[in-house]
Amino acid sequence: MHARAVAATTTAVLGTALLFPGGARAADDTGLPVVVAHRGASAYAPENTLAAVDRAAALGIRWVENDVQRTRDGALVVIHDDSLQRTTDAEQVFPDRAPWKVKDFTAAEIARLDAGSWFGPAYAGARVPTLQQYLRRVEHNHQKLLLEIKNPELYPGIEQQTLKLLGNEGWLDSRHLASRLIVQSFSAGSVRTVHQLKPGVRTGFLGTPATADLSRYAAFTDSINPSHGSLSGGWVSAVHSLSGPHGRPLRVFAWTVDDAARARTVAGYGVDGVITNKPDVVRKALGGS
Repeated sequence: MHARAVAATTTAVLGTALLFPGGARAADDTGLPVVVAHRGASAYAPENTLAAVDRAAALGIRWVENDVQRTRDGALVVIHDDSLQRTTDAEQVFPDRAPWKVKDFTAAEIARLDAGSWFGPAYAGARVPTLQQYLRRVEHNHQKLLLEIKNPELYPGIEQQTLKLLGNEGWLDSRHLASRLIVQSFSAGSVRTVHQLKPGVRTGFLGTPATADLSRYAAFTDSINPSHGSLSGGWVSAVHSLSGPHGRPLRVFAWTVDDAARARTVAGYGVDGVITNKPDVVRKALGGS
């Protein structure tokens, strides 16, 4: 905990010089880990919808996380599962289209689906947003984005397509690249491809590589983002000891932490960010306002 106290003091002294991503930590000016709203504030609104983004904004949460996949006709949409079944009414609207894979439906077909009623009647009629719609809402809310390329093996070329859309929407300018965008994936190959195509983009690898393997990831990723249950202070220190492709220490964003006690434990390991469905709970647990 001494190291965290030092980090907090240093941040207070230097101010914006240590705002993410310039310093060794991803902490904001409080010196605390960044709180990231997982799929938006998904404990309070249907995941990956614009309502969840807005709920995070209403809670004062600056970072949101989302998942990107591709439709049959090549549109990028924001949804977690590779099937539409769990979070939409696809089974009722298209009863003969099992197993309702995202890649088997057109963007127009997906736009017809209700992506909110499963969560609660207040959200009936919510839609699966396109990535363009999602980016525009995050921009409107002055938020920052941790964007996950989901199941890239199903969608050849999705990295280049995602980057093109990000560029078209103004998300690859110097301001966004410096402090408002990270692209991550569970696929090391996908993260490497993003880095090769657009070296200025901050990247994250989702997983917990063995300590001996960490240096291989440092060639193409800026953060290594593990499940919270796999963490230890020693592992986090090992990650921080390495520099990523932009010459700064690798960072650690832990997922998915929803209770106060676990949030404090994870923060004690020295993580740079905490990804959570309940960002207000985690922020309060870590001493944020």
